[in-house]
Amino acid sequence: MTTAAVPELDPAFFDAAQTAKAWPFEEARKLVARLQRTGKTEALFETGYGPSGLPHIGTFGEVARTTMVRTAFRLLTRDEIPTRLLCFSDDMDGMRKIPENVPDRAFLEPHLHKPLTSVPDPFGGEYPSFGDHNNAMLRRFLDTFGFNYEFASATQYYKSGRFDAALIKAAENYDAIMAVMLPTLGAERQATYSPFLPISPTTGRVLYVPMHNVDARAGTITFADEDGTQTTLPVTGGHVKLQWKPDFGMRWYALGVDFEMFGKDHQTNAPIYDRICTILGGIAPEHYVYELFLDENGQKISKSKGNGLTIDEWLAYASPESLALYMFQKPRVAKRLYFDVIPRAVDEYYQFVAAYETQGPNERLENPAFHIHTGHPPKLDMPVTFGLLLNLASASNAHESAVVWNYLSRRLPGETAASNPELDRLVGYALRYFNDEVKPTKVFRAPTDKERAALQDLADQLAGKDNQSAEELQNLIYEVGKAHQFEPLRDWFGAIYQVLLGADQGPRFGSFVALYGVAETRKLIEDALAGKLVTAA
Repeated sequence: MTTAAVPELDPAFFDAAQTAKAWPFEEARKLVARLQRTGKTEALFETGYGPSGLPHIGTFGEVARTTMVRTAFRLLTRDEIPTRLLCFSDDMDGMRKIPENVPDRAFLEPHLHKPLTSVPDPFGGEYPSFGDHNNAMLRRFLDTFGFNYEFASATQYYKSGRFDAALIKAAENYDAIMAVMLPTLGAERQATYSPFLPISPTTGRVLYVPMHNVDARAGTITFADEDGTQTTLPVTGGHVKLQWKPDFGMRWYALGVDFEMFGKDHQTNAPIYDRICTILGGIAPEHYVYELFLDENGQKISKSKGNGLTIDEWLAYASPESLALYMFQKPRVAKRLYFDVIPRAVDEYYQFVAAYETQGPNERLENPAFHIHTGHPPKLDMPVTFGLLLNLASASNAHESAVVWNYLSRRLPGETAASNPELDRLVGYALRYFNDEVKPTKVFRAPTDKERAALQDLADQLAGKDNQSAEELQNLIYEVGKAHQFEPLRDWFGAIYQVLLGADQGPRFGSFVALYGVAETRKLIEDALAGKLVTAA
């Protein structure tokens, strides 16, 4: 299954791409060199997916980043070498435990350890199996973001014979594969390990049992079934699957994969995948290992723990493009993935898009906006920042976008929700983020005597300054802070944010005053000095 057309590339970028330094180009150059060595006339990119659960933020990141490398490769080769992106679902894996999110856990208990595509769909039976349901969720997920990809099912590939030749090769090289795998296992696991996992003909379950015989000539394995019966099965036709580490290498060999990225948790296993691919007669693909995300406490994000940020949470408060920017930036550095990273990602995204319009081809290829939009960034006019909208929502106690637009339309002539739908989208995101994530944590404090005097002075000096620019207002605020001997001056701005907005930091306060209004800001100061903000909080 292929979705979304591959975007056309502007030939004006072909020459600039040869010296581009952004990380997707660095990885793509390795791939260009690989194809020159192998003589292949097509580049196959792959991402893997375990369909035991719903797609998550890591799934988005892997496909988005791989797409960025694919685009860079197309530019480096002047779009003369065909490329494909295969999103491969390991849906033949056994269901080792019952997921928490199914409506009836007891319904699935009889199907433990069966391949996911042999487990009934617990969500109303719309799909032939639980695996098919989750595969549909993956495809819907990827389609939402407009990715160009082909979907592949392990079950279909095993059962259709796509892997038969590779599985026969695995049987022929059984001892060599065991020689790679056994040193990586403990003594107890070594005693029962086999790279082949037969599907029991009596129970339908994936069996982790030792092999009594592997007949490479006949292409069969012999083992004890769950009832003790000595059983022989062909390794072909979907009767057997491979353990996940050998499966990685086999798939690379069978499909001719040229590039696959994976998280740092796979890094120690990568030499195993490579070695098995080589044993079967293939050339291991180029890898890119990315760092894992951390939660707000610096702990590794875990699906089972539920810590960190989910993709649904990010997309409730910010655009997919801002998430793509977060994925683009420093993928080999461990980064906190939590709510407080969203505002910065949003504002930086719009900054990069705005800068793109003024840049030449070389600069554009270093701009994240190019990679986020596969060479076609939109033209956007964003007159205010996400951070400024958050403070506006705070000061106006806004619960709906009409309140925010009341201020925006007064200060930004000609701007309406209809004329600037992107700004309207940002207003919606900012309101949800403020009310869900900022408002519950806001803490207003009373000013000190020194701060009280400075704030009163600021209110007095703002009188009659309605027509001044944001920069002029910012300078006025600076001068008040200096006159009241705040040293360093950031203590003055810290006091403004804490006393007036209940936050430790914020955008340029001059921009806030220009947007919120001079009279409204003076009233805000008056309320703060009267203790009304602390009382209300």
